[in-house]
Amino acid sequence: MPLALPGAQLTFDPHWLDAAAARSLFDALMLQVPWETHRIRIYGRLVDSPRLSCWIGDPDAVYTFSGTRFVPHDWPAALRPVRERLNRELGADFNSVLANLYRNGADSMGWHSDSEAELGPQPFIASLSLGATRRFALKNRRDPERKLALDLAPGSLLTMAGDTQTNYRHALPRTAKPVGARINLTFRRILAPR
Repeated sequence: MPLALPGAQLTFDPHWLDAAAARSLFDALMLQVPWETHRIRIYGRLVDSPRLSCWIGDPDAVYTFSGTRFVPHDWPAALRPVRERLNRELGADFNSVLANLYRNGADSMGWHSDSEAELGPQPFIASLSLGATRRFALKNRRDPERKLALDLAPGSLLTMAGDTQTNYRHALPRTAKPVGARINLTFRRILAPR
C-alpha cells in the first residue's frame, strides 16, 4: 500500500513474508552471512558502526559509503530466492543488498539519505525486516514537521523510490526498551561507473 508523505514515494506491505518464512530466513541469515563491524567516517573520524553489517551482491556491485569502499560478498543461498521474488514482483533489477544486524536496542542507524552516486539520482530501495520489531523514522530535510514513523515488524517490506532520498533522511533510532535481534535487508541497484 502507498504511504502518504509529500515529496516521497513509499509503499509498505506489513506481511510480505508470513511469520514462519520470516523466522526461517532470519535463522538462515544469522548462520550464512559473514557479519562484520564496518568502519564509517563521521565528522572526519573513522569509527565502528553501531551494528553488524555485510555488503552482498553481484561481483561488479562495488559500493562506496562514508569513505569506505565495499566489495560485495557472494549471495547466501537463503537470499537468492528473496532477490528473485523482489525483482519479479517489483519490476526491479536489484544487484546488491546491505544486510544489517541490530543485536539489541543499543544498535542503531543514524539520520542519513541513501544518496551515493552509485545509486543514481532516484534510487529504488526495498527494505525487508526480520526478527524484532523496530521503529523506523523519516523526516523532511527542509520541513521538520513533515515526518513519518513506522514500526517495522518481521516480514514487512518498505520501498523508497523517486525523490525520497533527495527530500528525506531516515534513521533507526536506539531504544531503551528490551528488544531482540533484528536483521534489515536493503536491496539496491548499483549502477556501473560512467
